[in-house]
Amino acid sequence: MNPSTASNVHAFDKRLLARMIGALGDDKTIGRTALEFGQVFSEFLPDILRAEIGHDIAIGYAGFRTGLRNNLIAALGDGVLLSDVSLRNWCADFQIGCDSPVLITLVEALLGAEPTSIEEPQPRALSEIEIDVAVPIFDKIAEVLRTAVNAAGGFEPVVGRPHNSAERLRPDAAIEDVYAASIDMTIGLGPVLSTFSLIVPQSALLKTEIVFPKGAGQAHHLKTEWTEQLEEQVRRSAVMLEARVRLESLTLNTISRLQPGDVIPFHDGQDVRVEVNANGRDLYLCEFGRSGSKYTVRIKDTHGSEQDILRHIMS
Repeated sequence: MNPSTASNVHAFDKRLLARMIGALGDDKTIGRTALEFGQVFSEFLPDILRAEIGHDIAIGYAGFRTGLRNNLIAALGDGVLLSDVSLRNWCADFQIGCDSPVLITLVEALLGAEPTSIEEPQPRALSEIEIDVAVPIFDKIAEVLRTAVNAAGGFEPVVGRPHNSAERLRPDAAIEDVYAASIDMTIGLGPVLSTFSLIVPQSALLKTEIVFPKGAGQAHHLKTEWTEQLEEQVRRSAVMLEARVRLESLTLNTISRLQPGDVIPFHDGQDVRVEVNANGRDLYLCEFGRSGSKYTVRIKDTHGSEQDILRHIMS
């Protein structure tokens, strides 16, 4: 290529190329598909969740946004739980995001609190136990989506374990971002109103024909044991316990001279008092002891009821 020819070569417009290959649509077309998604979720998801968890969940369409996918994900902000999802023959890589306040409220409700009495939590990162509880919510959202899109083969969506937005890996700069749309839905439990979003490449949305499932809501009116399973899942989650024992007070001079083999007596003379906690929350007052070859603690008192302890651990 000679210099005169090279001067006439210009970079191809990225947006124009995306439109030519069906990866970028106009807002009117994307908005119509987003609205149809919103109608499906509004009609069918409340019945599914109500039958599963025993509480009224309000679902409503909140609009759509378009842009590059990574920017749309970043715009969800902090205190959001994200999951990477794929559905064969429809879209190999899309995301579901949900604000944390409604998920925190759901945990409180499953532990026996009346939703109308729960104060709206502040957005925050969720604990592993709270994420365990949120997993079925993401599964149900993906299930409703599967019934609404024209994906051949009847494949089930593959829903990745949700993760806090702060823990999401940064996008690889070497991989070109794609144009996508964020379909936003309100999700409310009691006085708490949050948002969940579907972030889908426009290349998939432009090929999508929404099918309204017939009788899907009635089928999910059948009673299930999902609530019991969630509560059992919470109770069976492994929690790291820590025990604190008070030792005799020593001067700084003495402490600085301690060497391997030196002994520090317990503060208590007979029944050694031990405070047991998890996640920084005190749970039990115990006494130090021994059983066979193992040192143990015997519980003498608790910091609250069973429900209080569960909330302490998960908060």
